[in-house]
Amino acid sequence: MIKIAVIDGQGGGIGSVLVKKMREEFGDSVDIIALGTNAVATTAMMKSGAGKGASGENAIVLNAGKADIITGPISIMLPNAMLGELTPVMAAALSSSPARKVLLPLNQEQLDIIGIVKEPLPHLADALIRRLKELM
Repeated sequence: MIKIAVIDGQGGGIGSVLVKKMREEFGDSVDIIALGTNAVATTAMMKSGAGKGASGENAIVLNAGKADIITGPISIMLPNAMLGELTPVMAAALSSSPARKVLLPLNQEQLDIIGIVKEPLPHLADALIRRLKELM
């Protein structure tokens, strides 16, 4: 079974949308692990259908290497992102993980990614699901 780690923080709104859409599309054929930078984010993703969840730096670092696919906003690759909730250790573990990264171009950081068209979260989540289907 494919393990998909969904990483989010600051309330888990993005992760919740992703978890819900993954669960609707793939049912129980994938193992969705909610990894929140904080307990509020993890709880929100669990309520959306994640099978397992854990919070904080150690949980993210430990599970980054166990996932087949890591997903979330692109800011999870940036040290000190999400108002400092995403630590440099978390960013290093996520970016160094051998897992495939399928990321949304959403961020509140001082980062511009040229060539990316701004889309609302639901459209981006649908595109992410299409990409996951291609990978599976």
